[in-house]
Amino acid sequence: MTDRKGERTDFRQLLPVYGAGFVTAFGAHAVAADLGGYTLGHHQGLFALGLILGIYDVAEILLKPLFGMVVDRCGAKGVMVGGLAAFGLASATFAASGDPHLLGAARFAQGAAAAAFSPAASVAVATFGGTTRTGRFFGGYGGAKGIGYLLGPIVGGALVVAGSYRLLFAVLGVVGLLAAIAVACMMPDVRSARGPRAGVGALVRHLTQPAFVQPTLLLAGGTAALAAGVGFLPVLGLRQHLSPLATGSLVSLLAATAAVVQPWAGRRLDQARLHAATGAAALVACAGGFALLLVLPTPAGMAVAAVTIGAGVAVVTPLGFARLAAGAPPGRIGQTMGAGEVGRELGDAGGPVLVGTFSTVTLRTGFFALAMALVTCAAVAVPKGSAHRVEGTPAPDH
Repeated sequence: MTDRKGERTDFRQLLPVYGAGFVTAFGAHAVAADLGGYTLGHHQGLFALGLILGIYDVAEILLKPLFGMVVDRCGAKGVMVGGLAAFGLASATFAASGDPHLLGAARFAQGAAAAAFSPAASVAVATFGGTTRTGRFFGGYGGAKGIGYLLGPIVGGALVVAGSYRLLFAVLGVVGLLAAIAVACMMPDVRSARGPRAGVGALVRHLTQPAFVQPTLLLAGGTAALAAGVGFLPVLGLRQHLSPLATGSLVSLLAATAAVVQPWAGRRLDQARLHAATGAAALVACAGGFALLLVLPTPAGMAVAAVTIGAGVAVVTPLGFARLAAGAPPGRIGQTMGAGEVGRELGDAGGPVLVGTFSTVTLRTGFFALAMALVTCAAVAVPKGSAHRVEGTPAPDH
């Protein structure tokens, strides 16, 4: 089997993993984008809307480290299959019942399922990538998630208009179950090499080391920029008297840029053409995108800012994941990826909260506060004495 043929084989094995990334992004955004109309239509207030939106992320934050440890003990494949199947079943159960009072429970169950298959997928990508293709594979995985972020609100809205909210959940049920079947049939078992048992003290020491903190800050900053851009670019657009179509196009431009650039950034990383400090520079670029909105809040300025933020997120994501995997202790890559993704989820929630809090003064103040936070994260995340490439990712063991 030649190296080129081996790459094709690995790519076929990776397809269901990319599918899992698409499912989590598509499912989360398809529901969230149309949740407001559903809850308000059932006479539930904005407080209830906020709770139902947030409970998905709460489940992920609480459970990702736990499932990361399960991956280290049981392997990635079984956890992925179980998580995807649970996502499909949770979605199908709500579609069958249609009871609006069960929506919160359905969202929590979806988030818990995503907390299982998301770190498992990251471990599989890192393991398949080995020491030479980690960036490329994480770039492709991030690109698949980016497509999910892009298509979720569009397809979700179309399904709600064509049928109902129950139809949307029914489709998510089918998608989740199909993805579980694909992983079960196409992906080999992925198990990291067993490492020495570590106590709580060793875990705390690892989670406070630069090898964990720095890439986690990169991922948290990138998702904070993405979430704030998706949430507040439309607000700025509406204040500039743009139509909903125009503001939606700005969000799509940001998401599409992130999806398209990530595979390119991953390949450049594997070719040793990206320094490990490039992630910090990419966060500074995201901050520059928000700073541009302060001085040029015009349609053209918003379009340039959307591309800049999307490109920065695209570079940060594969590089952050690759560094996180490379710094994982033996036998604890699942635990490391799960804990790192908690930081990412905190950034996903923290970015919009930060902008929203400071926007009580002005929206410009909110963008400025986020730009400063991103620059601070970038300064802390700069590696000291780093090599020109990220090495040390676990080699495949399957």
